[in-house]
Amino acid sequence: MSKRSFTTRLSLALALLLLAYGAFVTLLGRHVAAEQEQESQQRLFHGLARHIVEHWPEITAPDRDQAERSARSALLSMLMTVNPSVQVYLLDADGRVQHYLGEPGMVRQHRVDLDVIRAFLAGAELPLRGTDPMGSGMPRVFSAAMFPVRAGDLRPPGYLYIILDSQARGAVAAQVGSGRLWWGAAVAAAIGLLVTFLLGLFTFRRLTLPLHRLAQGLRSYNRIGASSHVADEPAAGAGPVSEPNGGDEVRALADAFADMKQRIDSHAAREQRQVADHREMMASVAHDLRTPLTALHGHLEVLAAEVAPDSDRRGAVLQAALAQSRKVSRLSQQLFELAALQSTEQVLHRERFSLDDLVTDAVQKFELSDTPALVTLHGVAPGRLELDGDLQLIERALTNLIDNAVRHAPGNQAVRVSLRREGEQAQIVVEDAGPGLPEELHQRLDRGMSLRDPPIKRSSGGIGGLGLAIAQRVAVLHGGSLRPLPAPRGGTRLCLALPLAP
Repeated sequence: MSKRSFTTRLSLALALLLLAYGAFVTLLGRHVAAEQEQESQQRLFHGLARHIVEHWPEITAPDRDQAERSARSALLSMLMTVNPSVQVYLLDADGRVQHYLGEPGMVRQHRVDLDVIRAFLAGAELPLRGTDPMGSGMPRVFSAAMFPVRAGDLRPPGYLYIILDSQARGAVAAQVGSGRLWWGAAVAAAIGLLVTFLLGLFTFRRLTLPLHRLAQGLRSYNRIGASSHVADEPAAGAGPVSEPNGGDEVRALADAFADMKQRIDSHAAREQRQVADHREMMASVAHDLRTPLTALHGHLEVLAAEVAPDSDRRGAVLQAALAQSRKVSRLSQQLFELAALQSTEQVLHRERFSLDDLVTDAVQKFELSDTPALVTLHGVAPGRLELDGDLQLIERALTNLIDNAVRHAPGNQAVRVSLRREGEQAQIVVEDAGPGLPEELHQRLDRGMSLRDPPIKRSSGGIGGLGLAIAQRVAVLHGGSLRPLPAPRGGTRLCLALPLAP
């Protein structure tokens, strides 16, 4: 079975289902037809026993002598001659068979269930089936009537019990009418099932054709290799592609998926190694640059101290060189810090500290510096807020946010810093009136995506967002986030959210 194609297995499954359905419908139809036939027969002859009792009263008379017994036998013989499909029995008040026209040994069940007879006489819903005195074990439809009550009788005198569906009738019906009927029904059902099977087979072929073509394309892809460009579908008029799995398209898809998964996992592992190597290289380069950059910056400061800034062009050049040296030193330091933060998944140095004191100290540090923009602490103080984390890292993240806002604030526009409590989180909001964040950087922060994987490239060249990337990484390591907030008055509003200590 596993060697057959998926279409073939679907076709076989359809054939089995249709055969099972046909057998079920046949048995159900036969049962319903038999039920309907017996109900119709019992309704048709419902009053037969009552009619006999009313019009031939001698059948109910006790057979005291030989003449009366002969008359009763002649009457029963006449009834069964007129309608050979019936069997006529005379029952006493307890349901025992008192008389039957036929061979003595044919009656094997000498007592009949009277409850069903009483239900019949009471007008219960048809069909009703009673005991077969012939001992077939199958209940049969019947007609019954109670003998007239005579004066002085304390119990019913007896019953006339007529089996309408005798064994003889069933045998004749099976040989004549029912056989032809069921043969015709079987032929019609077989034709219907065959037509349904052919239509289903055609439908399966049409539905699985794209799957078959896809399986062929995957087999060709696996044979030629991922580096070659192959068509997904075989060329028109080309012969069938050889099928190593016995034509099983699903098996081919499963094998191709497993191979693709292995390649993707291998590629992902290789990329992870490359990213780790890249971070280690960046950290090493940034670390190695710090010493010569520090020395270079010191030499420039010495030269700048010897030359007056406004004396000649050399002083202006030295001041510009000092500014660029500070910028390069800051970038190398940020690269080193970011590489170190990205190489770990947890905060190594945890301590409990007051966040409100940390925010106040950071704002005062910028107030005392010679920054062009004013940094102010805005809003109502939320009281003491304690955090459990790395104080140096959080201070570094907050400093980066304020420094970015100061550098992008136009003129002497103030940078506003506020601290508030929202549930179990502390939120530090840094707001400036600058040009706002670049679109890609804003979207990444809004979606919680990393600012470094992949790096954001500036339109003017270089890599941007190092300070924000450090702040974002610090927030993530502490279980928090860095998200932008709406800025109705323009500029940038960034929220550093950190979980409070329990």
